[in-house]
Amino acid sequence: MAELHDECGVFGIFKNDDDLNIVEETYLALYALQHRGEVGAGIAVNNNGKIVYHKDFGVVPEALPEKELARLKNGQIALGHVKYSSGAQVDHANLAPLVMSYIKGQLALCMNGALTNYHELRDSLNKGAALFQSNGDTEIIAYLIARARINSGTIEEAVQKAVGEMKGAYAVVLMSPSKLIGVRDPLGVRPLCIGKIGESYVLTSESCVFDSMGGEFIRDVQPGEMVVIDSEGLHSYTEKCGGKTACCIFEYIYFARPDSVIDGVSIDVARQRAGRMLAQQHPVEADVVCGVPDCGIEGAIGYSMESGIPYATGLIKNKYLGRAFRNRKNHTEYLMRIKLNALKHNVEGKRVIVIDDSILKGKTSKHIVDLLRQAGAREVHMRIASPPFMNPCYLNNDTTEKENLMAASMTVDEMCEYMGADSLGFLSVDSLKELVKESSFSICDACFTGNYPLDVSDTSRYDKYSQKF
Repeated sequence: MAELHDECGVFGIFKNDDDLNIVEETYLALYALQHRGEVGAGIAVNNNGKIVYHKDFGVVPEALPEKELARLKNGQIALGHVKYSSGAQVDHANLAPLVMSYIKGQLALCMNGALTNYHELRDSLNKGAALFQSNGDTEIIAYLIARARINSGTIEEAVQKAVGEMKGAYAVVLMSPSKLIGVRDPLGVRPLCIGKIGESYVLTSESCVFDSMGGEFIRDVQPGEMVVIDSEGLHSYTEKCGGKTACCIFEYIYFARPDSVIDGVSIDVARQRAGRMLAQQHPVEADVVCGVPDCGIEGAIGYSMESGIPYATGLIKNKYLGRAFRNRKNHTEYLMRIKLNALKHNVEGKRVIVIDDSILKGKTSKHIVDLLRQAGAREVHMRIASPPFMNPCYLNNDTTEKENLMAASMTVDEMCEYMGADSLGFLSVDSLKELVKESSFSICDACFTGNYPLDVSDTSRYDKYSQKF
């Protein structure tokens, strides 16, 4: 069970159907994206150039109660965002969408990702007397666009100029008084896709949104592409496409929902494929295979199919953890105790293979082994559907310092001994390309190999949330 931080979900819709309530549609979309962020949620609605919004902490129904949805009313364009940041305290100003007013009217933005040149851009803007309310990347991007718009003929030109100053991994969705715009970083690290609900265009992080809303998936936004949706339809700008790509492998391992398809690759198929390869690379005699919910389930099914060892539900996950629980002291300790429970009658007296998506600090993995032992498992064999996680990610996950990553300081045997497992096996690095073989893009595997797809300066390694506003 990974302990990754700061992965968010974005959504935008341009209304072309008279009977469509885009506030309700955005609310439903955020439910479909809830797995990408549980710290906060927000919706902004554009009605004839005037933007009204609400955002707050908590899961979608906590952050967006019915009385606030009623206040938003209907409009022409809407944005939605779910935020996830379990590592550091986030101020309310860092929630999204970010709404700002400037000389050309109002602008609203939300993003999934991180700017690796955040500190350089912020220093430059500070010297220009910019006034900041948050310490997030979204406000930096808003300033860049607003500054560029003053000397640009269109909002499209301004966005392209701003993108030229940005380095990092990002999927940005924004709305001007009359347009909905989406931008994906040139490397394609963060996902973004296009679809329709009726005749209304949608931009969002994952294709599962369209299935949930009864819509139609059209295609992924290409790495480096900007798409603009207005009253005349959808327009594509591909001047920044065609370079090196590095799509995040963790979308397929952990972040995305199994029913999504990203860059032509089914998440469900990729995870089952990982399980099959694990069975080939690390076979062991056992009675049952189980998966750590949620992201280890598909891998466990794949391992079972390849090995012929029966699949069984060995662990149950409590998904109903509200904001009050998350804010209590000793959050991590209580979370491990409450979030998972072993299903005793499926594991008692048996040799159990348990599949998880990744290991970071190792505390959760040790807890899982202890749970299965306490439930009577005779043997516990851990199999991890990714290679050893040895390097921090500076392109959005904000995982942790390298010295806190278990695989960076321990051998596999030492990790196995710490967890109390009978054996431990990881997926090989060479297997990662096979996971996403249907995609025409390259992957970013820096968290496993240390080969970052762009320069990571010393300043980009600092925690920008360490100072509260």
